[in-house]
Amino acid sequence: MDWEQVFATRAGRMKASEIRELLKLLEQPDIISFAGGIPDAALFPKAAVTEAYARVLDGDQAATALQYSVSEGYRPLREWIVGEMRALGIGCRAENVLITSGSQQVLDYLGKIFLSPKDTALVTWPTYLGALGAFNAYEPTYDRLTPLSNREAGSYREAAEKAGGRIKFAYCVPEFSNPTGETMTRAAREWLLDLASELDIAVVEDAAYQALRYDGESVPPVLALDIARNGGDIDKTRTLYCGSFSKTLAPGLRVGWVVAAEPVIRKLVLVKQAADLHSSTINQMVIGDVAASVFEAQVKRIRETYSARRDRMLSALDKAMPAGVEWSRPEGGMFVWMTLPKGMDGAALLARAIRDYRIAFVPGKAFHADGSGENTLRLSFSCASFQMIDEGISRLGDLVRREMVSSAA
Repeated sequence: MDWEQVFATRAGRMKASEIRELLKLLEQPDIISFAGGIPDAALFPKAAVTEAYARVLDGDQAATALQYSVSEGYRPLREWIVGEMRALGIGCRAENVLITSGSQQVLDYLGKIFLSPKDTALVTWPTYLGALGAFNAYEPTYDRLTPLSNREAGSYREAAEKAGGRIKFAYCVPEFSNPTGETMTRAAREWLLDLASELDIAVVEDAAYQALRYDGESVPPVLALDIARNGGDIDKTRTLYCGSFSKTLAPGLRVGWVVAAEPVIRKLVLVKQAADLHSSTINQMVIGDVAASVFEAQVKRIRETYSARRDRMLSALDKAMPAGVEWSRPEGGMFVWMTLPKGMDGAALLARAIRDYRIAFVPGKAFHADGSGENTLRLSFSCASFQMIDEGISRLGDLVRREMVSSAA
């Protein structure tokens, strides 16, 4: 059977995730890995989860937990999310919330309902690799979203028409972006809403790292600013807020959510019904139980741990890196973004790093929709001990220094 001749054209745009492949390196005990942008399993609220499963499966709740459920999601969990959203300045109702199997599923659904072949998605350069993977299946064109730039809306529109479609949405990770660790300023968020209004497109706000601020002043979510512009009525907004419990409670339970105007939620519910009927009921109930009991304490614990690791990595980079190398200084999240001198290749550097130095990171090219960014890389500090950071960054500094000397020779 020649499978290629029966695959849809969209299948040709499905590529293996470089990050998912790099996660296999974690199985090699002598590798110091700064590759996987994953939470530290040692910080998971294991006792609370265990107790929550026992409570959910004990008595009358068990039948609900193990049964089919509504596509919108477990209502008590949606009500809990409503409370959290209001604390962020996002006034909404349970009807504005859809529970999904992780926020990654939201991105796939948004690609499905918005993108026709040749339509344009505006994304930052670089942007979250998983978003590109989710959108690619729907055969879009990408255009570069540069906050606070002088580019006029008309040029975006002309480029989209030349590509054969229309602009449908702008995608961003405003808080401690994956991969750069950068945070959009309030001015940049207002600029984005102005641009979206002029183009009459949606804004997809990926807020996976919203809770992971370690210092600096918080900035209102894009959806909060959008609601304020529309007299406090979320159903008049154009922004979709994508949230997740993966970075705060546990990624293995696969529970995320999207908050948006009710007409969009209703359309997404139809997609959910066709895709998997509903997210795991028992996992939603457990997440709701754990969130109600330990969320605040859990987030505090994570912030303290990751903040110390970020500081350690930044200090190690200051000591180890030669002149000519630059890196971000994030106020939160899990990542530091490094820019190497022009001419250096992050992918080639990774091959030597693994072979000769037993360290791993993610080359930056994969995060660029146009395949640029060869001289960039992403470092994650979330799962690294102080000892791993000190030793691994020292090795990386030695490798980069040797490559710079070799390139200059």
